[in-house]
Amino acid sequence: MFYQFILIDKNVKGDLWMSTTREYKKLEEITVEDLMIPSEKVAHVMLNNPLEHALLVLTRSGYFAVPVLDPENKLVGTISKTVILDQILGIEGYEVEKLSHLLVSDVMEKDVPSITKTASFIDGLKSVIDEPFVSVVDEEGYFEGILTRRAILKQVKREYYQNQYRG
Repeated sequence: MFYQFILIDKNVKGDLWMSTTREYKKLEEITVEDLMIPSEKVAHVMLNNPLEHALLVLTRSGYFAVPVLDPENKLVGTISKTVILDQILGIEGYEVEKLSHLLVSDVMEKDVPSITKTASFIDGLKSVIDEPFVSVVDEEGYFEGILTRRAILKQVKREYYQNQYRG
């Protein structure tokens, strides 16, 4: 299990500092990159995967939705359990055989928000208000990871308690 220690300290001027490694940062200097989960650790599916594979990835990962990438690893959308189940719901039950005939590209959500890793903490906060996660992409649209609502809320919680102790 990986543990990450956050060091928060108040300097001589009263500024709040945070470190997720050994580097200290003022709170207003925290970027999306400091809080994001890198692409290597994120479950995702490819554009041309069958829905059967997407449902397996979602079920095994425990996630509600995952990013969809094209063959060049550019973000093209997201796929969720709800979207998949809606596609196979028939009049008298689930038509599971449809899972192997439909592709992720047939049913995925294409209009999805994204953010860059250089974006500020407040921009990250705004981006996850209505989403459980937002994909992080570079200037050309290549997938770099995700920023989760949980990571933002954990940072807000740290700030709240830190302000309580400063009194």
